[in-house]
Amino acid sequence: MSASLSLTVKTARDELERITAAIDNLAEEDDWPADLLFRVQLVLEELALNIVDYGHDDDTSDFEIAFMSEGDSLTIEIVDGGRAFDPLNDAPEPDLTSGVAERRVGGLGVHFVRTLMDDVQYERSAGKNRLKMVTRKVR
Repeated sequence: MSASLSLTVKTARDELERITAAIDNLAEEDDWPADLLFRVQLVLEELALNIVDYGHDDDTSDFEIAFMSEGDSLTIEIVDGGRAFDPLNDAPEPDLTSGVAERRVGGLGVHFVRTLMDDVQYERSAGKNRLKMVTRKVR
């Protein structure tokens, strides 16, 4: 099957519910397996929270999320005009060995993106962060 979705999202935490609902609807329309829905929800929540919490000084900005499902792959692109941040190179390496209470904050969400998506590319162009991710629908 194939399906697509584009969202314009405010940089506010209460928009997460709208993102989640939109992904749920797309997953149902495109008949995603449960594993794919889980991976996409987790990755999008982590990335959206990073944009909302760290990318902008206020909650009046917007960012874009686009989904394109074709054949056995799903492409997700996030574009925001916030501070330049390359999650592939600028995020701290997560501490995966210490207990939860001893870990420093940061890097785990980007770790999820790297491990749950099959291909991740970042580009800064025209004053915008552009993150493109591709994953197979079935792993």
